[in-house]
Amino acid sequence: MNKTQALAVAGSLSKPSKMPGHAYGTPAEECQVGSRLRDVPNSVCNGCYAMKGFYKTYAKTVKPAQYKRLDAALNHPDWVDAMVKLITSTRDDYFRWHDSGDIQSVDHLRRIVLVCEATPNVQYWLPTREYRYVAQYRKEYGAFPSNLVVRLSAHMVDGATADLGLPTSTVVTDGSETCPAPKQNNECGTCRACWDPNVQNVAYKAH
Repeated sequence: MNKTQALAVAGSLSKPSKMPGHAYGTPAEECQVGSRLRDVPNSVCNGCYAMKGFYKTYAKTVKPAQYKRLDAALNHPDWVDAMVKLITSTRDDYFRWHDSGDIQSVDHLRRIVLVCEATPNVQYWLPTREYRYVAQYRKEYGAFPSNLVVRLSAHMVDGATADLGLPTSTVVTDGSETCPAPKQNNECGTCRACWDPNVQNVAYKAH
């Protein structure tokens, strides 16, 4: 499969300006847990960033691309091979799953893992609120590959996550944030904490 064929299957990769590499964004409207939290006061998903700003301004082009990615990730038989080709072609060392959106099923998570296993030189970060799929995956398949950090995201501002023995992320208002992005032009800079399996929790400043 060449790159043109891979793009036809999987759609384009996204390139968040703050991050050190590419990402794969799907529609936030299709988040399962996130959709239930969106109207809950003080939830992290209330006022979802992926449904405003850049995502809203360029919705006519962004949304179709996100839905194409989601459909391919769930249904296309060649999606894994296409993603391996696209990610390899970037020559990136770091990759983020879902700068918008979230996993949809255990099978979806399994397909992501297969991409990670086929590209061991890339370090992956997968933030998710779909705890049940993560727990079910581990029960069926065991541990995640060493180059994939599945980081459980808290549902509520100043709240905790489920205790599954995996890295986590929280959103805080008390000044205890550990993410340096707000102090460096909202960019990761040299920080790679989100991708680091040894960083148990990354605390983001509420905004």
